[in-house]
Formats: sequence, structure tokens, C-alpha cells
Amino acid sequence: MSTVLSRIRVLSTLPLMALLGGCNLVLINPSGDIASQQRDLILLSTVLMLLVIVPVMLLTVLFAWRYRQSNKNARYEPEWSHSTKIELAVWGAPLVIILCLGTVTWISTHALDPYKPLDRIGPDRPVAADVKPLEVEVVALDWKWLFIYPEYGIASVNEMAAPVDRPITFRITASSVMNSFFVPALAGQIYAMPGMQTKLHAVINKPGTFDGLSANYSGAGFSGMRFKFHGLSQDEFAGWVSTVRASGQTLDGPTYLTLERPSENVPVMHFAHADPKLYDRILNMCVEPGKMCMGEMMAIDERGGLGIAGIDNVIPVASLEYDKTGRRGAVFGPEPVYVAALCTPEDPIGLRAGGAAAQTPVINANNNQDVSPAPKAVSMLTPAPETGVPGPANS
Repeated sequence: MSTVLSRIRVLSTLPLMALLGGCNLVLINPSGDIASQQRDLILLSTVLMLLVIVPVMLLTVLFAWRYRQSNKNARYEPEWSHSTKIELAVWGAPLVIILCLGTVTWISTHALDPYKPLDRIGPDRPVAADVKPLEVEVVALDWKWLFIYPEYGIASVNEMAAPVDRPITFRITASSVMNSFFVPALAGQIYAMPGMQTKLHAVINKPGTFDGLSANYSGAGFSGMRFKFHGLSQDEFAGWVSTVRASGQTLDGPTYLTLERPSENVPVMHFAHADPKLYDRILNMCVEPGKMCMGEMMAIDERGGLGIAGIDNVIPVASLEYDKTGRRGAVFGPEPVYVAALCTPEDPIGLRAGGAAAQTPVINANNNQDVSPAPKAVSMLTPAPETGVPGPANS
């Protein structure tokens, strides 16, 4: 009876095994040259490690069988303590494998550096000297992906495309928490972090539609943070660009601040026009009108800092970090305030600095009038984004 039941259990698993036929082992069958080289690295490393694992597993079974209690013919040496052959096998084989893995790791780390521009698009296929890489600026939002194409002045959400066999240069950042940009068929994953930029160089060698995702948990909408990557011919890519341009939508600062708010399972969106400076403002955390960019603050810090005048740029409610009380509608904490520029007796309203204050009205504390043109020392207040509420004085 037990034999019959065991056979039934085996037969019942066969339909489940058939379901595995629909699995797409994309990491083992990629469509981009970088991903193919990474696949080869995975396979080579696995084979090298199996050179130790397989013999150990086989010898474990062999020793258990040979030295079983019922085998009276097995050698019995209770005083045995050393074997040079065993020592050589135990230490020599792993040492050789570690040396091989170390060599492979050293070579592949430099060859597959994501910051390194591509010198080939496939085996024995160097990049042509006249080929210009496709630039794509990637922003990980909560919980969607924004792709900006500076060469074409367009942008899309949760969809991107690239021509087959054309190198792609990705510039990657995030709006709030850390994410991980990952198109398994194209290349390995690379992190997207707020206020920082990472890079990735890759190429797609086969036409098709491939899955892209975030490989780093980032909150409630993480499971829906997916997009489609289209590998297209040159003509098809030109048609995709025309389709995006036909949308008529514009991606500027105010539109981005609305798009940036957390949302889940966002459908594909196209923008016919994208602000060419938007990505750099996202990276420098200064999309809000009048806010000092992180690059400006670092330049001031390099020169010795603002002293007491710049304290409002580093306090928790106003700093260059992405505070949720300012732009995401959170109910906790006050509205953010910050210093927009440094004023001096020679430059009382900060116009010479070339920073955000050069384009931001300066408000007199006494009568709330715009005193930007006045060449005299005034008490400057910077409005908080969206609310227009004056912030603390920076002079």
C-alpha cells in the first residue's frame, strides 16, 4: 500500500514539473553583450566551485558505503593520524580553485565595470568610431521609473526603448529612498540613490520586449515598480520617439513635483517635451523654485561655509535632504524653509552669486514687498515651495 501511495505522489508532481516549461531563465539566456559576459562569469564560477563540491558529495556517499558497519572487509586503522595524499587533495585543490576564481574576478571586475564605456557590442564586434551612445537619464521614483532622453528632448514613465546594437549610457539617481535599476536581459543591477549618481553602460543585441524592475525593496508600492524595455530596430525606435512626441505633454519642474508623489501601479506615460535641466536639478535636490542646489551648497562649503547665515540649510526641517513634509503632502512637521543664497554688504540681495537667489524674489520682512532691484541691505526671506510662506532671514 505504501508503495502505491509513493508512486501516486510522484505522478501528482508531474503536472507541476510541466509548469516549469514556462520559466524564462533570462540570466542564462540574456539579450545584451554585458549580460552575456556576466552569464559566462556565473557559469565559469559555478563550474569551478563544483570541482570541489561534486567530489566531496560523491566521496561522502562512498565513505558511508565502504565503511558501513556490516562491511567486515573494510580497512580498520584506529591509530591512523596522517596522509600526505589526503592533505594535498584537501588543501591543494581548493587553493587552485581560489586562485582561478581570484584571477577571473580581477579580470571581470575591470572588464565589466559599469562606469566603463563600451568598447564592443558583441564578440569580435567593436564599437564603431562614429557611433554616439544613446543617453538615458533614469530616476527611481516612489513607485515608478522616469526615463529622460536628453538627445531627443522626451521622457517616459515605466517604459523605455533603445535601438539594437547601439551603446546606451545610463545616468541613474533616485528621488527618495535607494532603489536598484535592473534589466536582467540587458546588464546587471546598479543602485539608484538620492543626491547621488551612478552610471551604467550596456547594449541590447536582440530585438524584443524585456522586463525591467527594482531589485531593492523600497516600500509599499515596490511590487508594482516594473517597466518594459523595448529593443528596436533603428526605424522602430524612430517610430517610438514619434509616438512619445505625439503625446503633447510637457515634463517641467511643477509636473515633476506632482509625478514624484508616491503612487502605485502607474501606467505608461509619455512626455513630448522634457526640461533639459530637470535631471540635474533632481540630482541636486533643487527642483523646487528658489531652492539652493546641492552643488551650490558644496561649493560654498568648499570655500568655508556660510556660517550662521546658512544654518537653515542643514537643520532637519529644511536641509538638502528630501524631507517629505515639503512636497509629498505629509502632515507631520512644518513646511520646509531654506536659505537661497548668501548676501554680503557689497551684494545685499545675493545676485552676484549666480545661485538660486538670482532668480528668486527677495521679500522685505516689514511689508512683504519684492525688493529685489533695491541695491541696499534688506532682511531676506525665502518662500517655502508651493506654499509661498516666508522662511527665516538669511541676512
